Amino acid sequence: MTVAVEKVLYTAHATAHGGRDGKVASNDGKLDVVVAPPAEMGGSGNGTNPEQLFAAGYAACFQSALMVVARRARADVSGSTVTAEVGIGPINGGAGYGLEVALVVSLPGVERAAAEDLVAKAHEVCPYSNATRGNIKVDLKVA
Repeated sequence: MTVAVEKVLYTAHATAHGGRDGKVASNDGKLDVVVAPPAEMGGSGNGTNPEQLFAAGYAACFQSALMVVARRARADVSGSTVTAEVGIGPINGGAGYGLEVALVVSLPGVERAAAEDLVAKAHEVCPYSNATRGNIKVDLKVA
């Protein structure tokens, strides 16, 4: 089921040149990175890769969603961290490639049951979670 955004608040623009072995830059000049496949995939590893960029975006977005739901619940999540682990590998017998994600959330000082509830609620709020839901495997882990 496709979910439409009710009102676009911001639109990011980035342009890639050379695919996985090239360069990606945003239109405002704030992002300008060399991309290269990791050594594990036969590349030089002399740059970042799209999976790292996706992991960085998802981790930051999920952390923000966590802070929103924690504020609503009057929970203190200061000192929390979110680590996104993004894996890439073949799907459909090697006909294409797919992604999978693990979000590892550390909530120091928050009881485990409460932490798991906050993480589940953040997963409902986070735009990256909403974009990937039903498309890729996303595991939520409370550290």
